[in-house]
Amino acid sequence: MKPIWIVDDDPSIRFVLEKALARENLPTRSFTHPREVLDALADITPGDPARQGPQVLVSDIRMPGGSGLQLLEKVRELQPGLPVIIMTAYSDLDSAVSAFQRGAFEYLPKPFDLPKAVELIRRAVEESQREEVTEERQAEAPEMLGQAPAMQDVFRAIGRLSQSQVTVLITGESGSGKELVARALHKHSPVADGPFVAINTAAIPKDLLESELFGHERGAFTGAQTQRRGRFEQAEGGTLFLDEIGDMPFDLQTRLLRVLSDGQFYRVGGHAAVKAHVRVIAATHQDLERRVKEGGFREDLFHRLNVIRLRLPALRERHEDVPVLTRHFLQQSARQLGVEPKRIADSAIARLEQFAFPGNVRQLENICHWLTVMAPAQVISLQDLPPEVLEAPLYQPAPRPGSDPSAAVAAVHAVAAPMPTPAPAVELVGGLPQPATVATQPLVGGLAASATPALGATPHWPAEAQMATGSGGIAATVGTAATWEQALETEAQKLLAGGQPEVWDALTRRFESRLIRTALTATHGRRMEAAQRLGIGRNTITRKIQELGLDAPDEA
Repeated sequence: MKPIWIVDDDPSIRFVLEKALARENLPTRSFTHPREVLDALADITPGDPARQGPQVLVSDIRMPGGSGLQLLEKVRELQPGLPVIIMTAYSDLDSAVSAFQRGAFEYLPKPFDLPKAVELIRRAVEESQREEVTEERQAEAPEMLGQAPAMQDVFRAIGRLSQSQVTVLITGESGSGKELVARALHKHSPVADGPFVAINTAAIPKDLLESELFGHERGAFTGAQTQRRGRFEQAEGGTLFLDEIGDMPFDLQTRLLRVLSDGQFYRVGGHAAVKAHVRVIAATHQDLERRVKEGGFREDLFHRLNVIRLRLPALRERHEDVPVLTRHFLQQSARQLGVEPKRIADSAIARLEQFAFPGNVRQLENICHWLTVMAPAQVISLQDLPPEVLEAPLYQPAPRPGSDPSAAVAAVHAVAAPMPTPAPAVELVGGLPQPATVATQPLVGGLAASATPALGATPHWPAEAQMATGSGGIAATVGTAATWEQALETEAQKLLAGGQPEVWDALTRRFESRLIRTALTATHGRRMEAAQRLGIGRNTITRKIQELGLDAPDEA
């Protein structure tokens, strides 16, 4: 872990903080005035432990040789994501306000309570590590973000379709990111070198849509003074994305069907057939089966488009993706506006996760843009969220299979209307190989992930589930009617009855060992990410791995 940099001309302050942080296994490096800090920042060498940058900067506000606020401004220019804590006297509250306005993480009034100071620094460390994880994820996968099982199924489907040019129908609510999926399908396809052309069939007037799609000849209608290539010709050798296909006029559906079946079309007013070497991807938020029954959509066209159907989940079905998406959009908004990216408090993230997002990912993006402009401080707090979020009823996802319905219901206080069970992410027609669907979950710790209970529910172990006996696990066979708490109670009773010493430590070590191993397995050995998902600091998980003697892989 990188050190905590302490900047203060008072040696007693430096000494007290150094000793307190050392007891918490937090490395430190101290400076007496801002000039030394700037020189050290200029001397940072990646990969050299002796010249690594800070994890957190703690600086006094008034020092000979420079102001802490001036140092804050320069540090924000050099390392925008570095949390900076400003130490100040009680009489310097105006300076503290100025520090917040210039992007400080928090201010620490003097004289300070040492445990509270350490707690504040540890919070800044965890925030810094979260930002590093976010940057790592964005560097790895800036194209599309999503860790939820439903999104992982979408990603797998894109991978399986990467060697094919088959027609794909993307369904999902407005704002869920259907065009992003279409672009990803194009990017990872044999026609990736060709153009990607998108058209929203609902946004173009009926009288102009035919010309937009197929082009027109000179003199075909009033105002057609020259020949014009349509979207099909513009997408030659690439992909044509037809968004909101469910709103296409009925008569144009016939022409589209002819192109899909014959591979050729005629420009408006033209007599020569034009060949179309184009992959078609369509998308809609409507229920096309219902539209077919109502007579608003051609059944034969529906079957032409519905070769492979890929369902994109609504954001409320993938609430675990809200934190990473929020931080991504805050970074993106800051770049667009030319300002420093704002951070967001855990309480604000938790409230966003409980919001139903009727506008899906697009609504979250707009909220992040609003927060970048309107939130008064550099750290977005719960009360900074817009009224549409704060005043909305809390949304509770439907319980997953394997949870205790009564416990899940008891945990709900203000719940939106229950949603139907999500359909599979991918539905294949015509006997093609079937990718994984939402119902297929990876195994975590030997149990199907789909059996993970909802928040507040009590999980049931399967009848055949057995924890390993011996020093590494709990010796108990758990029946279908028994909960894991009952299994723990049974094991504790057995150890107590047998005169086992230090039962508390023995069971705690087993519990922590199993929990950390499971988290590391789920994150492919990335300790920082595992710590974040467990809700502990990276220093804590490293210490626990050493104490428990876990043979855990290093971070990838």
